[in-house]
Amino acid sequence: MKSFSILSIVIPVFNEENYIKKAVEKVLRADASGLKKEIIIVDDGSTDSSKLKVKSSKLKFQKKFPKLKIITIFKTKNEGKGAALKSGFLKSTGDIVLVQDADLEYNPGDYPSLLEPFLSHSADVVYGSRFISNQPHRVLYFWHFIGNLILTTLSNMLTNLNLTDIETGYKVFRGDLIRKIAPRLQSKRFGFEPEITARIAKIKDLKIYEVGISYFGRTYSEGKKIGWKDGLKAIWEIIKYNFFD
Repeated sequence: MKSFSILSIVIPVFNEENYIKKAVEKVLRADASGLKKEIIIVDDGSTDSSKLKVKSSKLKFQKKFPKLKIITIFKTKNEGKGAALKSGFLKSTGDIVLVQDADLEYNPGDYPSLLEPFLSHSADVVYGSRFISNQPHRVLYFWHFIGNLILTTLSNMLTNLNLTDIETGYKVFRGDLIRKIAPRLQSKRFGFEPEITARIAKIKDLKIYEVGISYFGRTYSEGKKIGWKDGLKAIWEIIKYNFFD
């Protein structure tokens, strides 16, 4: 059984002034199943007050928790979620690396469920699925659900995996694995989701798990950023990263 001691939590941020401070607080309070937390916040060129709130949160929590390791990365230009995650992955040192969106659509209270396959079953990758869960799930856009179903089905056909939710924001990786993959990541925006799925599917004998999670999705008026154009682009990215890269 593999031994794990440090959990790196990578938080990509872009114009999340209303959520980022609360998100960091929730991550700090979350049960990490006995693992020491390393928090990596990547501000992706925010144009609101997110950058200032990231800096103030870091000062506040490092003063309160002197042993807590908080790494901040401030990009001068907005590049996209995929680019922000790549920067965070390369800075991580944890035995396990977890992606945490700053908008709190995903609840840090689900960390024990996400970590359990690593701690009990030597998992290499864990996806948190919104569609196999009995946890609270906010009801929102029907066509987003259909789009996700189409993308997941197409991805599964090409990867031969049986995932239920490739677009989930909760993806967790063995640290050395994601740091090995990270330099090759190309997608700078939301194409990270199909790209990383294609790349892990090509590695033989990985132990990939899914666990059910809760989901508190946002409306566009509340700040949701992904749109139908990203969905269309994801179709090409699924094909590209499975066949041409």
